[in-house]
Amino acid sequence: MLTIKDHSRDSAGMKYVYPVISRRAGGVSVGINLNVNNACNWACVYCQVPNLTRGGPPPVDLDQLEIELRQFLRDVTTGDFLIKHVEPEARQLMDLAFSGNGEPTSAPEFAAAVERVVRVMREFDLPDSVKLRLITNGSLMFRPAVRQGIAAIGAFAGGEVWFKLDQATEAGIERINGVRLTPEKIRESLLVCAGLAPTWIQTCYFAMDELETDEAGRAAYLELIASVREKIKGVHLYGLARPSLQPQASRLSNLKEERFLQFARSISSLGIEVVANP
Repeated sequence: MLTIKDHSRDSAGMKYVYPVISRRAGGVSVGINLNVNNACNWACVYCQVPNLTRGGPPPVDLDQLEIELRQFLRDVTTGDFLIKHVEPEARQLMDLAFSGNGEPTSAPEFAAAVERVVRVMREFDLPDSVKLRLITNGSLMFRPAVRQGIAAIGAFAGGEVWFKLDQATEAGIERINGVRLTPEKIRESLLVCAGLAPTWIQTCYFAMDELETDEAGRAAYLELIASVREKIKGVHLYGLARPSLQPQASRLSNLKEERFLQFARSISSLGIEVVANP
């Protein structure tokens, strides 16, 4: 049975398509993994991808992706996949999400892949409650093809983006996400994204070496959030549901629930919707 603690990419025996139980989606999420070589341009300390490497994906076989997605959706909508593999309380298809083992938008075929997925979703006449999502670090917004793909997601009924923002200081971004990037650059990319598709910020909030993000780091985060609150849908704040497979794994832990929820309330006080999963 699928659980929130196991997001194995090969659970369906397919190359590009995999099902998971998503806390944030609230049921079954069908993942689209374009980064089958476990390569990403970021290296987040909490990443659950095994043997994570730096880089981009190999060429995507769009025909195979489409065949796999069509086959899997057939198993979900008219077959017995949900009964066999999903507990009753989570037995509902919630979304199709470009996620996987690296940054999805790093694939040159990203925009074409969105087009294929939209076509299959229309073919299956999925209800508006089944959303099309992109989970992204937003680092490649300068690419016209990335903007094209995100615009196509935004134009599709229920389409939205979950945009990663874990820290809002240069030191914090480098420590948690493994990249040298200014918060101003992230904000700029976030605003571009939000102009193309409904956008949620997703923030993984946890302790490192048993320490919460310091007061200055929390203040910088809240300041950035406040500056874009009119442009975003809200914030998904979540803790560690599955173990990190990165070298820093032993240094990471969840915060006490009250501390976590206190930060969620600080975000909410800005007049922003917050979905909290400690």
